[in-house]
Amino acid sequence: MDPMVQLLKQLRQHLLTGVSFAIPFIACGGILIASAIAFAPMTPSGPDFSHAPKLKLILDIGTTAFTLMLPVLAGYISYSVAGKPGLVPGFVGGYLSGQINAGFLGAILAGLLAGYVVQLLKKLPVPKYLRPVMPILIIPILSAGFIGVVMLRVLGIPIAHLMSAANGALKSMSTGNSVVLAMLLGAMIAFDMGGPINKTAFFFGAAMIREGDYRIMGACAAAICTPPLGMGLATLIRKKLWSHEEQDAGLAGLAMGMIGITEGAIPFAAADPVRVIPCIVLGSMVASVIAMLGGVGDHAPHGGPIVLPVVDQRLIYVIAILAGTAVTALAINIVKTLAQNRAKTMERAA
Repeated sequence: MDPMVQLLKQLRQHLLTGVSFAIPFIACGGILIASAIAFAPMTPSGPDFSHAPKLKLILDIGTTAFTLMLPVLAGYISYSVAGKPGLVPGFVGGYLSGQINAGFLGAILAGLLAGYVVQLLKKLPVPKYLRPVMPILIIPILSAGFIGVVMLRVLGIPIAHLMSAANGALKSMSTGNSVVLAMLLGAMIAFDMGGPINKTAFFFGAAMIREGDYRIMGACAAAICTPPLGMGLATLIRKKLWSHEEQDAGLAGLAMGMIGITEGAIPFAAADPVRVIPCIVLGSMVASVIAMLGGVGDHAPHGGPIVLPVVDQRLIYVIAILAGTAVTALAINIVKTLAQNRAKTMERAA
């Protein structure tokens, strides 16, 4: 087998291992958060939990489960690469990915880097008396220290600068071509699903609410929910393309999408980023452009059908979400079908 093909297969297996452990955290956290938001009063400033302590408790529990998703994803990617010694640096890297707002892409990078660093450390020649403590003491300390420095001192600074530059670029575009701005906002919202690029677009929309321009948040709100809704719909209309685990993740994604939790699409993007991310970006761009052209305004810093009561041009908003969801589902199913057909053709040729 071609070494490059073998490497890609190994990388995919590492990603799938991390995703399989992270899915329950995403589903649990997302559904608890969605349930709390669904029953909380929606105000122009977002869901109001001030007079709903039980819902706030559910929200906090869900947020905790959701927060653990990045360490678990990175930890078990690293575990797949390097075994048990990879868990500590993987968990540390995944946690720090959340702290520096690097999102799931940062967690994937941290998990792979941690795993390969541990692999290198395992090959170091050491005295016999040190070998018993290498996997439980020396390797975890050295690898976690290295990953910590990379995440905090190497990745953290450029990510902060990127967010600042992107926010400035969005502000400069807000007085220009609305369609181009909507396309950019939709792409940013979907690209890293809760990561720094997503957050930059979201906080820009929230800031514009305070300035009285609700169209920016309207475009973001329509784009926010289409990745999980689109992936969920894809698993329903072409079940044979998806594993049982992915179908379960699709159902959880539908629930999260209804409440505007973009992270519901992370299990799919983490397992197959090359195919999934372009498809969800396309769907969110379609939703965002339709919302912008239709004059949709969102008075709350949130997205998805849950904010319908505080949205201007509600019919257009619904149409935008449906269109973006359909485009995402059709695009990913077509891409996966072509990939499977290509793989079968290559197997026959071999």
